[in-house]
Amino acid sequence: MSEQTIALVTGANKGIGYEIATGLGALGWSVGVGARDEERREAAVEKLRAAGVDAFGVPLDVTDDASVAAAAALVEERSGRLDVLVNNAGVTGGMPQEPTRVDPATMRTVVETNVIGVIRVTNAMLPLLRRSASPRIVNMSSGVGSLTRQSKTDDPFATGPISAAYSPSKTFLNAVTVQYAKELRDTDILINAACPGYCATDLNGHRGVRTPEQGAAIAIRLATLPDDGPTGGFFEDAGVVPW
Repeated sequence: MSEQTIALVTGANKGIGYEIATGLGALGWSVGVGARDEERREAAVEKLRAAGVDAFGVPLDVTDDASVAAAAALVEERSGRLDVLVNNAGVTGGMPQEPTRVDPATMRTVVETNVIGVIRVTNAMLPLLRRSASPRIVNMSSGVGSLTRQSKTDDPFATGPISAAYSPSKTFLNAVTVQYAKELRDTDILINAACPGYCATDLNGHRGVRTPEQGAAIAIRLATLPDDGPTGGFFEDAGVVPW
């Protein structure tokens, strides 16, 4: 097996995911660009390679069992293991999302991608991560998933808009991250949730105040934690995010 560090970033064809791939690639890592859309995926791979990144495309729809299984098989065939998994793919489900008016179908769609998709991908990649000397999993969450912030302030920069699907899906993801950390506590796998801040991306119509590159920094930090680093935590650039 190659001594080069191998990473997979889901939803990496644009925005924060692309910048995470860029940052990890700048470390000399080989980075899998996970994305559903073939044209966008291959365009991202080409752009990354032009910037000197050892990038490879991974067809990946996190909501589809067969797609995720095929992605795991591709990574195994190419590299034999996986060192870092960044679960970045996510959807908002569209706004507005007042709880009194939200369509239950929207709830299902958001949870399917933002929570179940993370579980699906993580479990498929775990056998490959277990072959790594220093495996890391980073789940891209959001500060809007913090129940503490949601209940203590009405500042939209801290809480985001009222959303019955998106914000709770990140709270759900945080809770799942903690459960993984508890199960994996006797292994070398470190798993944490990351808040990128309010970044200008397609997800929010580019209304954010931070750049995708700035948003990627916390994921890169958690992906490169030392072996005695934290696990089961929720972090942003400034430090720990309250649950």
